[in-house]
Amino acid sequence: MFLSRTPVLPTPEQALPGRAEPEFSVPERHTVLGNPLLGPYPEGLEVADFALGCFWGAERKFWQTEGVWTTLVGYQGGITPNPAYEEVCSGLTGHTEVVRVVFDPSKVSYASLLKLFWESHDPTQGFRQGNDVGTQYRSAVYTHSPAQAEQAEASRESYQKVLTGSGYGEITTTVLPADGTRPFYPAEAYHQQYLDKNPAGYCGIGGTGLSCPIGVAKADG
Repeated sequence: MFLSRTPVLPTPEQALPGRAEPEFSVPERHTVLGNPLLGPYPEGLEVADFALGCFWGAERKFWQTEGVWTTLVGYQGGITPNPAYEEVCSGLTGHTEVVRVVFDPSKVSYASLLKLFWESHDPTQGFRQGNDVGTQYRSAVYTHSPAQAEQAEASRESYQKVLTGSGYGEITTTVLPADGTRPFYPAEAYHQQYLDKNPAGYCGIGGTGLSCPIGVAKADG
């Protein structure tokens, strides 16, 4: 029913039950950066979670960024525990596709990552990005500290002014804490660094062409 009409998030009663443990394993290391995908991460590194459409192209944006130690893709912000990709795509888990970015703040600031996030997609589209339609493509920032939350909210307000001035609508991006109610579930092995394994693979990432007035972008995409 979620694919036959305008996408809507499921209620807890509608959501798939999921499972207590994941039904697949995650590779040990990043195919490009060579570092471990799963924590614990080295002292001094920070974690950021961004949802900006199909996570294949989104992840590449971040792993190409100087100061990023590792990246991995997964599902966040939903109801179903340990979901599988097909379940997320059904619209019945409530998750969105997310890139987890582990970065060295002495080399790249969280503000710079926010700038890259905003400029790499159209955050006004609701449950879609371009031709990709579904609740799993919604824009979101899941924060790991009060400082991240403050910067994310401020950047959203700043970018809204830019977008409004160019005729775009309201930003639909949610900014929420990545706490125990919004766990990050790593995606299947074949999704991790997908565009490194499949250089000619699908990439639906594309921004508005408008600059976000925060930070300094470090990646060329």
